[in-house]
Amino acid sequence: MSILGLKKKQPKTFKVKVITMDAEMEFSCEVKWKGKDLFDLVCRTVGLRETWFFGLRYTVKDTYAWLKPDKRVLDQEVPKDSPITFHFLAKFFPEKVEEELVQEITQHLFFLQVKKQILDEEIFCSPEASVLLASYAVQAKYGDYDPNFHKPGFLAQDELLPKTQVLMQYQMTADMWEEKISAWYAEHRGIADEAEMEYLKIAQDLEMYGVSYYDITQNKRDTDLLLGVDAQGLHIYSPNSKLSPNKSFPWSGIRNISYSEKEQFTIKPLDKKKDVFKFYSSQLRVNKLILQLCIGNHDLFMRRRKVDSIEVQQMKAQAKEEKARKKMERQILAREKQMREEAERAKEEMERRLFQLQDEARLANEALLRSEETADLLAEKAQIAEEEAKLLAHKAAEAEQERQRLEVNAMKTKEEKRLMEQKMREAEQLAVKLVEQSERLKEADHLKQDLSEAKDAERRAKQKLLEITKTTYPDFKDSDMKRLSMEIERELEYMEKSKHLQDQLKELKSEIESLKLEEQQQRNSAYASPLAYFDEV
Repeated sequence: MSILGLKKKQPKTFKVKVITMDAEMEFSCEVKWKGKDLFDLVCRTVGLRETWFFGLRYTVKDTYAWLKPDKRVLDQEVPKDSPITFHFLAKFFPEKVEEELVQEITQHLFFLQVKKQILDEEIFCSPEASVLLASYAVQAKYGDYDPNFHKPGFLAQDELLPKTQVLMQYQMTADMWEEKISAWYAEHRGIADEAEMEYLKIAQDLEMYGVSYYDITQNKRDTDLLLGVDAQGLHIYSPNSKLSPNKSFPWSGIRNISYSEKEQFTIKPLDKKKDVFKFYSSQLRVNKLILQLCIGNHDLFMRRRKVDSIEVQQMKAQAKEEKARKKMERQILAREKQMREEAERAKEEMERRLFQLQDEARLANEALLRSEETADLLAEKAQIAEEEAKLLAHKAAEAEQERQRLEVNAMKTKEEKRLMEQKMREAEQLAVKLVEQSERLKEADHLKQDLSEAKDAERRAKQKLLEITKTTYPDFKDSDMKRLSMEIERELEYMEKSKHLQDQLKELKSEIESLKLEEQQQRNSAYASPLAYFDEV
């Protein structure tokens, strides 16, 4: 018995990751799905109806390719990874964004893609236009400018300007660029819903907007030209110059575009008098891509010049109604916001006024308390002042009495001084008299001594005379007589002098007694007068 080999079971699905400009999605696709099946699934998921602008792009051998709608996904040159990665991007660009981009999701996806191309410098933008576009991007992200909320530095984490074309060309700090962007941003108040469209309206006038560039040559050896494909037609550029084309072929002036087996493109103008333009691209895959872009852009060019389909008319009508509804809602919100702001301002004013009145009441109460305390303090001070006045009056009376007493004392002191001076003069006179008295006493002592001596001499003379008279000496001579006579005479002289001294001594005694009496009287008078004076005081 032979065993039949079993075939390996093939998977019925495969994984796909689709990256849009603001999200990533994963799908499980059937093996039999064509490119259109996957594309329609993505469009339904994101809610997109203007599908003709977009496509699914993938990378193959360092070049870009677009998923063909009429061919199975797995039969194309897609990456063999799992999941297979596609980028959902705008493949064709409108001529006039404001007229052709109807849905908000369409506008948003275009806005994100064009913004990225400008920041990645795939589209050249001058510094002035870059700042203006950045201000609309900020308006779309943050809404109306509010200086209380959007403080300096709030854009520090946002990428808004091309680095090489703008930031590195000027010696300006991030704060300076933010200040320039904020100045424009503050003027966009009230257009938050239109900010992305305003951004696209400015961006669509840039020379490189919506143009896909490819290297070409007019022969197989040289690559010295650039081909640009956009919504307006085909353009031929010099190498490294993507801003101003040397030659252009608008779609309305092209009769035919053909691609030969020899990998040669031929552009036949509608005007047969004009020359046919032939060129070569770098490789077959690029030739197919150029042909797809030419066919798609030409189809859209012809479609724009026809009456809109029923679907587009419905979308435009719905978009118009939606726009009117949102406008009305914005007006209602604006009125409500204004009323709310006015109410808040009125509330703040009332609260401010209430706080002011409360503050005034508090100050008034404090002032009242201070006034009451001041009144009590003044009353207390008045009472103290009254008591002090009484005390001062009493002290004044005492001072007046003291003054009068001092005046009396001064007068008495003056009189006492005069009396004392008089007493001092009298005492000095008394002292003089006492000195004189002491001299006289000394003289009296001398007189007493002399008197005593005279008495002694008289006694001796009497004794000698008695001896002479009682006894007779035989040898008594004349010389002895003379000597005796002299002694007698001297004794007599002493006697006379003694008598005279006795008389003087009596006079002196009587004078001393009178001086003592007078001195005693003066002493009694001097001690008695001050006592009498102090008794009177």
